[in-house]
Amino acid sequence: MFYGLLLLFAVMCLLWSLPAALLHRLLPASAGRPLGQWGISRGFRLFLGAMRLTGVLRCDLSALDALRGERGLIITPNHPSMLDAVLVTSRLPRVVCITKASLWDNPLLGGGVRLAGYVRNDATQRMIRDAAAALQEGRQLLIFPEATRSPPGAGEDAGLVTPAPGPFSRSFAVIARRAGAPVQTVVIESETPYLRKGWPVLRRPPLPLRCRVRLGPRFLPDGRAEELCGAVECCLRQSLPGARRQDMA
Repeated sequence: MFYGLLLLFAVMCLLWSLPAALLHRLLPASAGRPLGQWGISRGFRLFLGAMRLTGVLRCDLSALDALRGERGLIITPNHPSMLDAVLVTSRLPRVVCITKASLWDNPLLGGGVRLAGYVRNDATQRMIRDAAAALQEGRQLLIFPEATRSPPGAGEDAGLVTPAPGPFSRSFAVIARRAGAPVQTVVIESETPYLRKGWPVLRRPPLPLRCRVRLGPRFLPDGRAEELCGAVECCLRQSLPGARRQDMA
């Protein structure tokens, strides 16, 4: 069942990526981007529904529903695994993600991210400009302040402790200041080691996968970017009881 779901995910992504690549060329951005964002969100939601139906996944993402109607909001979760973007995006159909440039040429995901108007991370100034523009258009921006997955820590093998966040980049704070956008922290609690750092996609983890998402405090883009970055980092670290235990170990 687990490997069948991985195959299902690949097929779903490919079936969306191919027509999305064509629509990206045919539709104006004003029509294509909302369609692309909705399509990715809906596809991820259907996939997570299949995981729940088969008993492979048990998760509570309902806290994110409170953000669905908000405009011009930066969403900054901690980043324990590669599943995080799927979890968050599945509930937010207006979200724009900061993505690795390599995804734009990925046959499974490239067409979708192009149509959705996601933001490449390979040129910092362009990334900040494009992300701020998306926020000013009323989109939500999903950005992981760590830029990569949290480093392994105590309890990692058992998957019972959500890893403590790694070093933060202040890019999200610079974007917030430029766009005048508030920053909403999101805490992802994960009780599975699947797709954390060093875990291959095809390595079967203990099942079911368990996770929960909850909202943290919201920060206004006041003061310097360094101050905002430090406040968000402190908040996310303090919001993870298991991560605090790792820090003290």
